[in-house]
Amino acid sequence: PQTISNMTQVLSNQVEAFHKRPIDSRYVCLYLDATYLALRRDSVSKEALHMIVGINAEGIKEVLDYRLYPTESSENYKEMLLDLKERGLEEVLLFVSDGLTGLRDACLEVYPQAKHQCCWVHIARRIGHLVRAKDKGMIMADLKLIYQSDNRQSAIEAAEAFIVKYQSLYPKVIRILQENQSLYSFYDFPISIQRSLYTTNLIESLNKQLKRYTKKKEQFPNEASLERFVCSLFIEWNHRYLDRIHKGFALSVNELNTLFENQIHDEI
Repeated sequence: PQTISNMTQVLSNQVEAFHKRPIDSRYVCLYLDATYLALRRDSVSKEALHMIVGINAEGIKEVLDYRLYPTESSENYKEMLLDLKERGLEEVLLFVSDGLTGLRDACLEVYPQAKHQCCWVHIARRIGHLVRAKDKGMIMADLKLIYQSDNRQSAIEAAEAFIVKYQSLYPKVIRILQENQSLYSFYDFPISIQRSLYTTNLIESLNKQLKRYTKKKEQFPNEASLERFVCSLFIEWNHRYLDRIHKGFALSVNELNTLFENQIHDEI
């Protein structure tokens, strides 16, 4: 029992250190997402584990923080971002997330010089649910012409053609595109990293790993137990990618540094 108690205390100290550790001042992009895990309080219920993963100016990816809340909300992410700011995060070029209501505004309220990109996979998935099966293949192909264009202008032209083509058939689909303010932000970045910026695939992949490991647990007996388990996984994940430059970032160092300098100049 004493050995188990000592190990638990070590892991609890590890959790506290993870949440308080200083982080880099500059991150090219932050990915935000949540996944639901079963937790027992008075009864068993699923709660939202919010995660923020960043890629810094050198192209190294890292889980910056995670927090458990009853449900996912933009205010929760805002609280986490404010905490990251206190821990040293000064500049962010881009936030990448799904279409959670209010999340774009929450991110830009904390970092007003940054940009936001809505995940195109989530957009495509949402549109796919609104169209007939016989039209789905054609519509998805036309949609790809928007987010796989060579540049922003070509993407805008593809979007305009898409709107003309489907306006009368699927007005709800068209509204998704017209009302979204974060469709083309990734085009403002070096072409070598654009494919990493128009979806939340990076953090979705981490979510799948987390689900695979936590599935064996079925449920966590308390919040502290969940914290210790998740924190250990994230520390291991960060260590695994500590010396690995994310795809395309080695080719874009100079361009990214220029974007950071321009952001500082615009702020001044």
